Amino acid sequence: MRIISILTLAFALFVAAGCDSRTEVARRLESVPNLVAYWDFAGEDFLSATGEDATLQGEHGSMPTLVAEGPLSGRALHFDGDDYLYIPYAETGGLNVQSGEVTVVAWVKWTAEQIGFVAGMWNEYEDGGKRQYGLFVSLPHYNGRNQVCGHISRTGKPTPPFPYSIDYSASPQRVPADEWCAVAFTYDGEYIRSYFNGKFEEREEELIDHTTGFEGYPEGLRQVKNPYYFPDGIGDNGSDFTVGAVFVNKRIGNFFKGDIGGIAIYDRALTAEEVEYVSWWEKN
Repeated sequence: MRIISILTLAFALFVAAGCDSRTEVARRLESVPNLVAYWDFAGEDFLSATGEDATLQGEHGSMPTLVAEGPLSGRALHFDGDDYLYIPYAETGGLNVQSGEVTVVAWVKWTAEQIGFVAGMWNEYEDGGKRQYGLFVSLPHYNGRNQVCGHISRTGKPTPPFPYSIDYSASPQRVPADEWCAVAFTYDGEYIRSYFNGKFEEREEELIDHTTGFEGYPEGLRQVKNPYYFPDGIGDNGSDFTVGAVFVNKRIGNFFKGDIGGIAIYDRALTAEEVEYVSWWEKN
């Protein structure tokens, strides 16, 4: 697959900037190939800014509120810890990635009070699990506390012999409280990689919490969490696309608490240079 170089992208944006009313971040996102959809929350209809028929919906009483700040459009959604949005599985279209690769990028200001699901197709409960892909901030059970976590599943179920799915990358960088930052992960069919503010950092092999004493792992499981080796691929398991929460323990849970200023989904694994390129925004 031919990947456009960063210099080529930068030149194209420079030429187009004089006759283009979009923000710099929007131009960067749209210039990188294989963008499926992105939301900058500039309006109140929650329609993807690409024109893709990907309109986020909310349940009565669980709608996040628009706030007048954010790195993409100057607006963001505020999630109070009981809000979420979704697209029904039957309407997910290209968000139900069939390429075997995916990238999720988001701009968040997280309160750091609890596990926070940002976006993806991830359902931990129905029919034993319909997991596919999901971006989280903080998955503490398997060494991902307060870190950027990219989760992938082929079967939709927990990872044997453990009670939960363990298959996620986790950045060594910590996600700060109450500070705008870019969080992202990529999956290329072999490795999951987590990024913080456009930067990828490796982790050393380590003992994974809560894995001691399981069948085949009397002394626990040792893994590298970033990049995380997962050659199994992405399943098509029937989950809705959700933002701000997932189905877990018979109900919606793992609520994100804080602000989300934008989300972008690509149906391929962006290179490290591309993740850095699209993650950039003008910080005050």
